[in-house]
Amino acid sequence: MKNKHLFDNDLFLKKEYSCLAGTDEAGRGPLAGPVVCASVVLPDTFYHEDLNDSKKVSEQKRNNLFDIIKKEAIDYSIVIIEAEEIDKINILNATLKGMQQSLTNLEQQPDLALIDGNVSPKNMQINHMCVKSGDAKHACIAAASILAKVTRDNIMTEYDSIYPQYGFAKHKGYPVASHLKALEEHGQCLIHRTTYKPVKDIIERIGTIENN
Repeated sequence: MKNKHLFDNDLFLKKEYSCLAGTDEAGRGPLAGPVVCASVVLPDTFYHEDLNDSKKVSEQKRNNLFDIIKKEAIDYSIVIIEAEEIDKINILNATLKGMQQSLTNLEQQPDLALIDGNVSPKNMQINHMCVKSGDAKHACIAAASILAKVTRDNIMTEYDSIYPQYGFAKHKGYPVASHLKALEEHGQCLIHRTTYKPVKDIIERIGTIENN
């Protein structure tokens, strides 16, 4: 069974914690768009051979898993933190806020929440544990990573129709060469993160804002 360890690791913890949730995010590194956080509670019987860290799964398989997870999960929650708020509170705090909200929004409150990474939200009331590279170790975190990634990719594809000059549908806001070139030519648009150095430097240099 492919990636069986992801599910075995979850089942091992479920011997002690009957309700297990996984939490992950997508979009910490891009220069534009939101960061998206998701939490998922999977049933004990859930298995899919393609489930893995969303970065290791093809777009077609991610989209397929997205629909399957939403249909078969006991519960899930997706939270979107927009670029404007990221600029106000910084990306780490925005990510932690989104993770915490996605967990507290669950109707099925977990006995243990597994949070991808090594930093957890402050003052969180839910019992939790950080797992470094958790999306490659636990099925529930991998499922959360799929929901977060596909949701964010869809958002950036929608923004591409509003701001076609930046190519958001292709690079999803990440700082690739074509995106940086578009920033130089057009300046920032309303979904760019103005506190991120490449955007901030261009604003300071050319001082233009693309509102179209």
